[in-house]
Amino acid sequence: MSIYPAPIRQLIKYMARLPGIGEKTAERLALHLLYTADPFVEELGRSILEVKRSVRLCSRCFSLADGELCAICSNPARDASVVCVVEQPGDMVALEKSGAFNGHYHVLSGVLSPMNGVGPDDLRIRELLQKVAGGGVREIVLATGTSVEGEATAAYIASQLKSRPVTVTRIAAGVPMGGDLKYVDQVTLKKAMESRRAIS
Repeated sequence: MSIYPAPIRQLIKYMARLPGIGEKTAERLALHLLYTADPFVEELGRSILEVKRSVRLCSRCFSLADGELCAICSNPARDASVVCVVEQPGDMVALEKSGAFNGHYHVLSGVLSPMNGVGPDDLRIRELLQKVAGGGVREIVLATGTSVEGEATAAYIASQLKSRPVTVTRIAAGVPMGGDLKYVDQVTLKKAMESRRAIS
């Protein structure tokens, strides 16, 4: 790689830091951008800057938004009485693509992981409990992943909601153990959402 001029080496170095991009892929991308027409590269650069400048967390569900509320929270056709709890915005997108859910979401921004120092106060569990306490929510759908941490997070939230006047359900059928929701196909996710069950 040292045979490349310094600006290309720099670009390769930064691209290789992106998730899922190794050094060889970063090299191919850098060379592709070098030989791509200037307008595309300029638009790509502007798009990256615009994402950093304008995207923030929705004040209601903590997903990604370019305003105070995301497109789902600001949609009056959605059922606000059913709230689906997910780990990350990517999980919400995967569920939306399945077309099986018409309620609102609540993004935790992670899962409980004592080994990594992540406890209940590090997630948006308090905000979820406040949402339920505020009234108007009749069902909480726990759609965290099926990893050990995801299951522990779902169990913890269910225990916190036990005394509240809300039905707590958990997606189950079709989602493989240890799998991340964002990598599960839409048909499987749809089946999982339709087959959710109450947690006793």
